[in-house]
Amino acid sequence: MEAVAAVIGGVVAVTAAPLALGAMGFTGTGIAAASIAAKMMSAAAIANGGGVAAGSLVATLQSVGAVGLSTSTNIILGTVGAAVGAMSE
Repeated sequence: MEAVAAVIGGVVAVTAAPLALGAMGFTGTGIAAASIAAKMMSAAAIANGGGVAAGSLVATLQSVGAVGLSTSTNIILGTVGAAVGAMSE
């Protein structure tokens, strides 16, 4: 049963991250209007004198929202999710 929980935990972790980013407004077509992402982008732009710095949290999350997570990041998320799932048993 622990193995099943580990698999479920891994799948949930890999699936939930992109869904959460999309729900926050980081989409493949850009930052959604009136979203949490839009508010984050506005705050970052104000803090940086009108622009969003490359490599900032907002820029990174938008990049992930647009192109998805890298294979290595998916492996890490899956591993952590599997460990958490196994521990919950």
